Amino acid sequence: MDFVNSEYSPLGSAAGLLDWEGLVEFLSGAGVISPPRAVDLLSWRRSAPQVLPGLVQRALRLRAALRSSLEARITAAAVAEASVELVNDLLRITEGHDELIWEQGDWSLKFHARGEALEWLLAAIARSAAEIIAEGPEAPVRRCANPNCGLLFYDNSRTKRRRWCQMSVCGNRSKVAAFARRNLTQRR
Repeated sequence: MDFVNSEYSPLGSAAGLLDWEGLVEFLSGAGVISPPRAVDLLSWRRSAPQVLPGLVQRALRLRAALRSSLEARITAAAVAEASVELVNDLLRITEGHDELIWEQGDWSLKFHARGEALEWLLAAIARSAAEIIAEGPEAPVRRCANPNCGLLFYDNSRTKRRRWCQMSVCGNRSKVAAFARRNLTQRR
């Protein structure tokens, strides 16, 4: 979901993933790659500059396809086969395995690629998206109730009635605005 939302900030402006550094920063921040691996990948700007723009473009196409697929799940529309094919292309190229890694005092599951083709960087995102798409129309994917937001989220709340991408941002603003409207009405 973070990858799909990387196009928007909570206020709806364009952001991130427009270049190699942005993609590596996102992958590191999302825990797809370790910080030392991120430093190594940033050095590829000098050693393999001809490959990187194509990978960034592939990431942008994947992000658009995933947004389209998740929006289809929200509206109970059919997921476009072309979008699914972009995900499947990335899933096909990966040769690797998931592995439990001890980090920061707890176990986490990380994907380890066997090959060094850079497309593996997008494979973990493709795998996660494939799981959500495979959930079908029942997948609890939602759009933030703030009409100015545009972010999507996976509603794993107990009641499955979450409305905001983040309560601390959109939810709080909505509640403050509603309070101000009520207060203004009471004063008249």
